[in-house]
Amino acid sequence: MADTIQEAVTLALDDAPERNFRETVDIAINLRDLDLNDPSNRIDESVVLPSGTGQETQIVVFAEGETAVRAQDVADEVLDSDDLEDLGDDDDRAKDLADDTDFFVAEANLMQDIGRYLGTVLGPRGKMPTPLQPDDDIVDTVNRMKNTVQLRSRDRRTFHTRVGAEDMSPDAISDNIDVIIRRLEADLEKGPLNIDGIYVKTTMGPAREVPV
Repeated sequence: MADTIQEAVTLALDDAPERNFRETVDIAINLRDLDLNDPSNRIDESVVLPSGTGQETQIVVFAEGETAVRAQDVADEVLDSDDLEDLGDDDDRAKDLADDTDFFVAEANLMQDIGRYLGTVLGPRGKMPTPLQPDDDIVDTVNRMKNTVQLRSRDRRTFHTRVGAEDMSPDAISDNIDVIIRRLEADLEKGPLNIDGIYVKTTMGPAREVPV
């Protein structure tokens, strides 16, 4: 067993077979002694990774006016209130957008309409937008979200999240994992006692246990 997070990551990277595509690096988190049928015990957190995700993150912004103009430079797509209404009338397109997008951001004054038109699509997927307040900078918000991953257990004891890519250094990936573990321990009722195990692996590679 690896003695440190970095050793576990190094072993996982070394053990990964050669592939003709760039693999992601993920961790599997196993929880214990939690009643996940109670929504208050479930993990649902956005975590900014200090070393970045190593992957492209798709971000869609709902905005108008100057905010929409500024968002064009950093977001993958910018939609206004007319687009929002059109999505509400096209369930298939709305579902495709939700499935292809990692994070949504919306001006706060559009949140009510988003709930009305897209709530049934985005809500169950855990993808309701992050509200953008009048004093928030859309460029800073989007750039921060590009380095963000979602920790979401739902009602499952085992869940996964991305922590990097295979061409990132073990040190960088380890820093990301350390931040996630610290956030989990702070959120869980019994801290590390609620973590049954954490494993790191590339997309197609074998898993290595991460010491916690």
